Amino acid sequence: MAVPGMKEEELALIKSALLLGFLQRVFQRDARILEQSGLLKSPEAYVELIRGGERRAALVLSEIQGNLRERNIAIERIHQDENGIQAEYRCRGYRGNMRILWAGLQQEITSRMRAYLNGTAQTASSSRRERMEKGNLKAHLLP
Repeated sequence: MAVPGMKEEELALIKSALLLGFLQRVFQRDARILEQSGLLKSPEAYVELIRGGERRAALVLSEIQGNLRERNIAIERIHQDENGIQAEYRCRGYRGNMRILWAGLQQEITSRMRAYLNGTAQTASSSRRERMEKGNLKAHLLP
């Protein structure tokens, strides 16, 4: 249940924070498994790649958390079960919750994981800036 007067962008920030937190844990687990498995002769390069993705995800998550604070939004509790992830949050004095089912989460996580591993992930402000620039460009092209 969303809180009254909450904007789509604010809900998207909460969703991104949840996804990135989950993605960080996936990166940490994968790096640990590669380090400890003994299956690879030189796991260092792979672990370094994964740690780089984890750092990029942490950077974006930090920026999103700052945006949430600016908007007086706090994620108070996150619960994960066999169906998905559920978060309870507070927004300007109201309480709400968000549930993301695993079916909807898998594709988004895979897409973001590829972006962070490739180093092509953008921070929230750079992608917002690009959207604004594209919007301004379109506005200038209209007769």
